[in-house]
This record gives sequence, C-alpha cells and structure tokens, in this order.
Amino acid sequence: MHLACPYCGATNRIPDERLDDGPSCGKCKQPLMAAEPVDISDANLPGFLANTELPVLIDFWAAWCGPCQMMAPHFEEAARQQPRIRFAKVDSDAAPAASRYFGIRSIPTLLLMYQGQEIARQSGVMSAPQLLAWVDSQLANKP
Repeated sequence: MHLACPYCGATNRIPDERLDDGPSCGKCKQPLMAAEPVDISDANLPGFLANTELPVLIDFWAAWCGPCQMMAPHFEEAARQQPRIRFAKVDSDAAPAASRYFGIRSIPTLLLMYQGQEIARQSGVMSAPQLLAWVDSQLANKP
C-alpha cells in the first residue's frame, strides 16, 4: 500500500497488514494514519492524491462559512470512526487552485477520491453517521 505523507509529501510503502499499527512517515516521522483530518494545501494536494492508494475524503471549507463550522466536528468524528479512509481538509480561501481545479462552487463540499480519481461529491452539512453511510455506499463496490 502506498501512502503519501500529508506533511512532507514523501511516498511511503506500508504493508496492508501494518496499516492499523500506527505507521509513521519514513522521512519526517509524522503519523500517516492519524485518526483526525489533516490540512492539505494547494502545494501538497496533487501529490497526496496521486500517491495514496486508500480512499481520501476531502472537505472543502472556509473559516467564514457557518455550515462549514457546523460540519467540522462531524467530519472529525467520522475520521476517528473510519481509520481506513484518509480525511483531509482544504481551506478554499487558502487553496484557490485546488478549489478551481475541482470546480468547487459551494462549501462545504466533500469529494471522495479513490486511487487518485474522484468517485463522488456531496455538498452541504452532514452528521458523522450520515457522512459515513454516504462514504460506505460510494465505496461499496470498490476493492
């Protein structure tokens, strides 16, 4: 399994059976499978997506957005409950290139990526159970 480090961008190869053992980046020693969302910028998003084989759920948000603030704790709770999905947050104001590239028109918007490809998109606030049910339904027929 290849996992990109969200902190330094290094690609790490982790055996599937070791994913639950708390692997750390071989370069910067930061945790690769933290049970919390990681902040991703314009600079590291392309490499993070291209070099991560696990599903990635991205929350496009902004600090001034009330619904984004309402959903933040639910997104964090979902990250704690689903360790085999990488949860990332992209601040739309701080990462305008990523927002343009993915055509983000409203926030909060969730993008579910699988092996570097967008497989689903959802806008609006969801609770942690709704979010996890949506992700599960989208990944139901993926290996």
